[in-house]
Amino acid sequence: MRAALDYLGLSGAASDAEPAEALPRRMEAVSAPAGALVGSRLSFRGELAGEGDFQILGKFEGEIKVTGRVLVGEGAQVDANIDAAAIVIGGTVRGNLSASTRVEILPSGVLTGTLRTGSFSAADGASVKGEIWVERPATTRPAPPPAGG
Repeated sequence: MRAALDYLGLSGAASDAEPAEALPRRMEAVSAPAGALVGSRLSFRGELAGEGDFQILGKFEGEIKVTGRVLVGEGAQVDANIDAAAIVIGGTVRGNLSASTRVEILPSGVLTGTLRTGSFSAADGASVKGEIWVERPATTRPAPPPAGG
């Protein structure tokens, strides 16, 4: 078991082939990507929150709140409330969605739920069942000129 953990870099101790001072650099490189992926043969249940993008190719159930994009691949199944900057759906999504910039439903995409966004598009062949709220971002009005006399 120790050999398997060492091979995967999960033993918590530096191996003989790698000096102890190199371990933090190697771990930093592993955590560098600004996003996450649930593969096509994976299933995840729970809450996901953070900065970056999130791509789902398998099954996800729970809550998603990220600062980047959520990409639901063709064939993916998602039962979740999603809050992100942008959401692109190519699979099946059931839940309430909120995107600050846009939501796009691809031809293979299916959405069932309530959607709030600044921009919405659905390709020919896409299926959407539920409420859609497209709200323009609030614009700032110039301040009135000062009253003078």
